[in-house]
Amino acid sequence: MKLINYLILLIMIILALPGCTGKSTRKKDLAVNADTISVPDTGYTGIKKFYTNDLLIKEITFKNGVREGAMRSFYQGGQVYQWLWYEKGLREDSVVWYYLEGQVFRTTPFKHDTIDGIQKQYYRNGNLRAKIKFVKGLRTTFFEEYNDKGKVIGGYPDILYSIRDNYKTNGQVGISLGLSNNSPKVTFYKGELANGLFDTTKCVRIKTINGKAIISLQKSSSPQSGYQGVIAEIITPFGNRYITGKKIELPYKDLK
Repeated sequence: MKLINYLILLIMIILALPGCTGKSTRKKDLAVNADTISVPDTGYTGIKKFYTNDLLIKEITFKNGVREGAMRSFYQGGQVYQWLWYEKGLREDSVVWYYLEGQVFRTTPFKHDTIDGIQKQYYRNGNLRAKIKFVKGLRTTFFEEYNDKGKVIGGYPDILYSIRDNYKTNGQVGISLGLSNNSPKVTFYKGELANGLFDTTKCVRIKTINGKAIISLQKSSSPQSGYQGVIAEIITPFGNRYITGKKIELPYKDLK
């Protein structure tokens, strides 16, 4: 009887072993799967190099797949063309451009991926060439250019206009625009410089051909301001954009 009881107990133990082993293995598998899901691939960390026809054109620093640190681009000869700094994928500090010989050509300040501050340009001899101010990505009217001796350049053209008055015949008034030096390198806008800022989203670009543009105004049924704001974006001999504005008094106060 004792032998029979012993054999029954032994059989029960043997039958229980596979069940316990399977249960333990399943727990381990679940744990591995949970770890795999909770720790995803966060991306590349290090410096990636980009080539065109075996020539190094760019180096970008990444942290967990996001731009973090310095980025450099290169001339074909390997000289640094541009340097900038990223923090959490956004441009910060100043973006620097270089002449082929290595001197700084231009620095542009960035805050949270937006131009903010005074952009500076330089001659090859290191002398200042231009200063242009931005506020949160918008151009301001602060603008200075210098000759290679350091003297401020002035004498930028003014906005000229003439008014064609057909108000009494068809209720229309036209404004012809141009520059005082007849330069064709200009684009005109309807609008005003708000607090000295040139915001193209609040202006209307006017079709400008060879430095000339026309604004057509029509009599309206409601009172208007009595003037027309105009902005000129002028390309200087240095290739920069000089911004100037003018308020043109209108002969009637219901033109729109």
